[in-house]
Amino acid sequence: EVQLVESGGGEVQPGASLTLSCTTSGFTFAHSDMMWVRQSPGKGLEWISGISRNYAAYYADSMKGRASISRDNGRSMTTLRIRNLKTEDTAMYYCARGLNSLTAMTDKGQGTQVTVSS
Repeated sequence: EVQLVESGGGEVQPGASLTLSCTTSGFTFAHSDMMWVRQSPGKGLEWISGISRNYAAYYADSMKGRASISRDNGRSMTTLRIRNLKTEDTAMYYCARGLNSLTAMTDKGQGTQVTVSS
C-alpha cells in the first residue's frame, strides 16, 4: 500500500519559514519523481514544486526564490522549505508522486495545514 504522510505545517506570522516533510512507503522512492501541491481555501489544487528521481528541482513562479525542495532516498522522504511566508501561502500542503504538473500527480497524501497570519 502506497502511503505518503506530510508533517511540519503550523500557524506562523508573515515572513517566517517552515519546513514541510513527507515520509513515504509502499513504493520504490528512489525511482519516483515527487512533488508538492497545495490547496488554498475556496481554490483548486496548485502545483508548487517537484524534484525528479535525478534530483532536478522545479518551482512554480509563486515559489521561485522562496522555496527549496530536497529528497532523501535513504529515508524515502522529501522536504520543502518555504521562506518569507505570505498570507497567500495559507493552504493545505500535500506531497504526491509526480513531477511538474497536476496531470502527472498520483498517490497524494493527507496534507499538512499551513496558516500564515499576523
